[in-house]
Amino acid sequence: MFLKEIDEELILRVLDVAEADTLFQLTDDSRDHLREWLGWVDTTKTIDDSRSFIEHTLQAYTDKKGLTTGIFYKGALVGTAGFNSFDWINKIGYIGYWVSHHYQGNGIVTRATRALTDYAFHELQLNRVDIRAAYENKKSRAIPERLGFTKEGQIRQAEFLYDHFVDHVVYGMLANEWVTY
Repeated sequence: MFLKEIDEELILRVLDVAEADTLFQLTDDSRDHLREWLGWVDTTKTIDDSRSFIEHTLQAYTDKKGLTTGIFYKGALVGTAGFNSFDWINKIGYIGYWVSHHYQGNGIVTRATRALTDYAFHELQLNRVDIRAAYENKKSRAIPERLGFTKEGQIRQAEFLYDHFVDHVVYGMLANEWVTY
């Protein structure tokens, strides 16, 4: 199973089904914060929903269709980060992430995204990493900008969030551009 020790504080690893309760509590505690930008929050109503999510991510990992990890900061699960999907034909990985509002501002997501991007290019031999974030989601957009990703464009009304559409900004990094910071 995937395990990446980033530094003395931060580890990325595949979640275990036994962690469904912890993941659900983390999601539930951050529900208002997450709901602003993530469309799946309202469908995560029970521990069973979190268990199903983990089972889905484990199957995607086994099938090499995705890689979702728990973000563990000082031993505590604080969010998730990973590749929502892979396009193996075109050698592209699509990164997504979220972190509890209690843990924002510690550089956690930036470090996790840096490690995932490095993994994509050096171990998976991908050619491109994409990150998409809602136009108004300044905190999420700051991650790829901080890591030197190129802002490649904006997709109008790319996602429906509960009662309105939001535009997405697309960021890309190519293997030959990647410099580990």
